[in-house]
Amino acid sequence: MSAAPPDDALAVRCRGVTKEFGANGALTRALRGVDLDVPYGELLMLVGPSGCGKTTLVSIVAGTLDPTAGDVVVLGQDLVAMGNGRKVKFRRDNVGFVFQQFNLLPALTAAENAAVPLLIAGWKRAAAVEAACGVLDRLGLGDRLANLPSELSGGQQQRVAIARALVHEPRLLVCDEPTSALDAENGRITMELIQQVAVQPGRAVIVVTHDARVYSFADRIASMEDGRIDAVEVRSSSGPRAGAGP
Repeated sequence: MSAAPPDDALAVRCRGVTKEFGANGALTRALRGVDLDVPYGELLMLVGPSGCGKTTLVSIVAGTLDPTAGDVVVLGQDLVAMGNGRKVKFRRDNVGFVFQQFNLLPALTAAENAAVPLLIAGWKRAAAVEAACGVLDRLGLGDRLANLPSELSGGQQQRVAIARALVHEPRLLVCDEPTSALDAENGRITMELIQQVAVQPGRAVIVVTHDARVYSFADRIASMEDGRIDAVEVRSSSGPRAGAGP
C-alpha cells in the first residue's frame, strides 16, 4: 500500500466528518465518520446509491454546509474554524460549483449567466462576458450565447451552469451529476473540460455521479454506502486523461 500524501499535497483533507439532520426521534445521520483525501491534480469521483451521503459530503467540502463534527481542510484552510464572512469569500475566490439544480437567472442570457462569478469578483461587464463566451464556446454553445434559459434545452442549461462554475478558474471544482442531462458526446466534451481543471497544479475536482460512461475520466473512484466511504479504486492513467483537451 502506498504512503498517504503529506498534508501540503492535499487539496481536501477530511477526518471523522459526521453530519446529522433533525433531532431526537427524527435524527438522520447522513455522514458517519468520513475520512477523505483529495490530492492536488486529481479528479476524484464519488459514487454510490441515492441517499448514501455523496451530496452532503461535497456540500461540506465546498463550504455550503457545516459538519456536525470532524475536521475539514480545503486548499490549506480550516473550514470548520472559518466564520461565515470568511467562508463566503473563500468560496467566491476558490470554489466552482455544479449542482443538480442549474439555478440560472431567467432574465440573463447564457453568456451573462456564465459571467456571474466574474461580475461578483469585480470584473468589468464586457471582459466578464467575453471570458464567459469563450468557455461556452468550448462547451459547444457558441451559437446560444444570447439565448435566455427558457430558450435552452435541459442539457444546454446544464452546460451553461458548468461554464459558470469554470469561468473563474477555481482551485477546487465540485460537481454533482454534471453529465446527467447530457448525451454521450456532450458528456465527453464536458468531462474533458472539467478534467483540465484537475490536471493543473494547485487544483482538484470532485465529481458526484451515477453515470458509468464517465468513470474513465477519474483518477480515483470512492464508493459510498450508508454515510461512509467503504472503498477507493485507483483508475488506470491510460484512459481519456492521456489525450484530454479540446
